[in-house]
Amino acid sequence: MVTIPIINLNKFKQGTVGKQTVVTEVYQACHDIGFMYLQNHGISAAIIERIFQQSQALFDLPLEIKQQLAWSDKFSNTGYVGIERERLDPQKPGDLKEAFNIAKQENIEKVLPELNTVEFYDACTELANKILQAFAFALELREDFFTSRHNQKNHTLRLLHYPPLATTPKQGQVRAGEHSDYGSMTLLFQDNIGGLEVQTTAGEWIAAPSIPGTVIVNTGDLMQRWTNHVFCSTKHRVMIPSDSKIKQSRYSVAFFCHPNDDTEIACLNSCLNYHSPIDPPILAGEYLLSRLQATY
Repeated sequence: MVTIPIINLNKFKQGTVGKQTVVTEVYQACHDIGFMYLQNHGISAAIIERIFQQSQALFDLPLEIKQQLAWSDKFSNTGYVGIERERLDPQKPGDLKEAFNIAKQENIEKVLPELNTVEFYDACTELANKILQAFAFALELREDFFTSRHNQKNHTLRLLHYPPLATTPKQGQVRAGEHSDYGSMTLLFQDNIGGLEVQTTAGEWIAAPSIPGTVIVNTGDLMQRWTNHVFCSTKHRVMIPSDSKIKQSRYSVAFFCHPNDDTEIACLNSCLNYHSPIDPPILAGEYLLSRLQATY
């Protein structure tokens, strides 16, 4: 049975042996399943608690106020996304969730003065850079190979709310449809309601519950293309609970780490040992736009 590994990031700072241990574990996780739990990741529990409190307050606003902040420009990737507007699995009905996509320079202080995502965004950026360094070591690249290509902080913070279900879902409808993420990697923080499932390479779905003190990290489509599928971009979904939790809200926070838009994503030389390039080169910004257009 494939399981999602738990990796202690503290070892990355503990000399050559510790660093190599983490690099090996990260490589194995990204290659085998594309998901991992990170312990001792450096983001304080207080910062995480604050972003969840702020997220709940934001989603508690009246719908007419949230709609004033609706994502209306397909190029922006920012703003409010209402329930069922997003269809991550194009073959299924719209997802039973609502979301706010927030870029670094954006603020929503007009409607929620106490909302301040900068602290959390910066903490996630710092953690993402550590992981990108581990990726570089694992793939025999310069330490700054990936971080230098993410230095414009073109990341997206996504606050997510899955409301309680009061009516029967449509046929095949879930909280978040089967999909892979679009960028380099994702940091995911979730509450204890559950529902996240990850697909193994054998096609089986396994649960990815919340583990206290950890953050879930998964590699995305662009990292899969960059590494010639040595690192995998794994399908995942959020299912509807079959117990009393169906009557509870579920909250999660995702930090989508994306390269600079003008970065060419082409097969790395260190990943040519396995087979010739699978995907043609593409600019990171062009790929993101194509995926967003297909989703909405």
